[in-house]
Amino acid sequence: MGGSRGTRVASGKQCIDLDGKQILEMTAFHIMEKKVTPIVGEASCHDLAECLFASGFGGVPVIDREKIVIGIVSEFDLLDALAKGRDLHRTRVSEIMTQPVVSIHEEMTAEEVIALFQARHLIRVPVVDREGRLIGIVARRDIVGCYVESAVPHPSFYASKKGLH
Repeated sequence: MGGSRGTRVASGKQCIDLDGKQILEMTAFHIMEKKVTPIVGEASCHDLAECLFASGFGGVPVIDREKIVIGIVSEFDLLDALAKGRDLHRTRVSEIMTQPVVSIHEEMTAEEVIALFQARHLIRVPVVDREGRLIGIVARRDIVGCYVESAVPHPSFYASKKGLH
């Protein structure tokens, strides 16, 4: 394979561009956010609310002590708990998390990830290793960001920059 190996940055993370690969040629490894803030199932929902608010994330994976993904929890789950009158200080994350969780492996192609997101109406999915341990997360925004970073600008982009129409 000829060409150079480059790195592009999308949303503060590395989105690897291998010899001009387009988005559908990439894998979850290329797209995933490696800096993930998971939460343990024993944590209180109050702690979860503080974590989501401070981080700006809409949801996070739930892990056990071995970093095995056991669920996923989102702002929607917290809103549901609040609407049901639950005390977030006394309610554990494991009581409101979604399980079983849909997860993917880092070798999954971007095309397969997109198809999964569309078929299941997903917003984010944890990326796990062969043992089910958390290694990253892919959100819809990450896919769009990698597309933008890997796409070659359309000729009309250059024409508009030169004042040509």
